Amino acid sequence: MAPLGGALRALLDLVRADREQIQAQDEARSAQRRGTIPISSITPRSRACVSGVLRAVTYRPVSHKPVLVAQLFDGTGSVDLVWLGRRSIAGVSPGVHLIVEGMVLAGRSRPTIYNPTYTILGAGQ
Repeated sequence: MAPLGGALRALLDLVRADREQIQAQDEARSAQRRGTIPISSITPRSRACVSGVLRAVTYRPVSHKPVLVAQLFDGTGSVDLVWLGRRSIAGVSPGVHLIVEGMVLAGRSRPTIYNPTYTILGAGQ
């Protein structure tokens, strides 16, 4: 059998890919287009500017200290965003795209950025 051309192989890979892989590839391309660094390449104790989509936002009950935690995904990895002293932030909800910047710390399961500066992105950005 003759070897397949690169374009045909890419098309076959796309057809075989599952939905999550396609979304991850799309997020990685979008982050690259925005000029931010991939989450997979950030290191603790350094500043980073990353972008992606919020996969989850955790709200704490009123009886606990006010802390808002969100998980940002860019197709290459995830980072936890933690806002101390906040119970909610208008516009910060699952499915929203953000650009965030801050100091990266080693978290329990993934890198963490405390009190990042952020920009909420509109559709197509």
